[in-house]
Amino acid sequence: MIKGTGWIRPKKYGCQKLKIQAAYSDLKALHNRLQPDIFKYPVENFGRFDPVSKLAVISIALALFDAKITYAKGKKQPISILGSNSSGARDANLAYFNDYIANGRTLARGNLFIYTLPSSFLAEAAIHFGLTGKLIYLGFPENAEQESLKYALNMLKDEPAKTIILVNADAEGATAQVLQKSR
Repeated sequence: MIKGTGWIRPKKYGCQKLKIQAAYSDLKALHNRLQPDIFKYPVENFGRFDPVSKLAVISIALALFDAKITYAKGKKQPISILGSNSSGARDANLAYFNDYIANGRTLARGNLFIYTLPSSFLAEAAIHFGLTGKLIYLGFPENAEQESLKYALNMLKDEPAKTIILVNADAEGATAQVLQKSR
């Protein structure tokens, strides 16, 4: 069962069940505006996140709000997080490589290196929201949203997990869904 959905696209964001839709101009300003109702506390190092991580974390916060699932700093929750996109970490790898070239092929910024794994956006979200369940990146070259939803629903059937957050994120936007087993 889909308990909540949050989404963010260029200049718009929203929650499906609560029928919220609004405009924004800047991700950092949006992050600040969504506190303390949706973001219960500031995301540490949000300004240093890559674009995919920023969009993913915002969409997950919106989905949790839409599903009426609360979280708090230091509170751990046995929620799994699954994620996908069609590009893996290609943009982050290009940014890291270009920084390496710009610095004379001797050094690149470690902050860019952090995001060269396709699962980095999931790890950032799991840390902020205190998610202690499974963390799985699903690399589907086609129909990533549809295929990852099928995977998550099968996982809910076959595993003891009661709640899964499914997020599909790329540099253009993100959609997160909170899935729970029907009782």
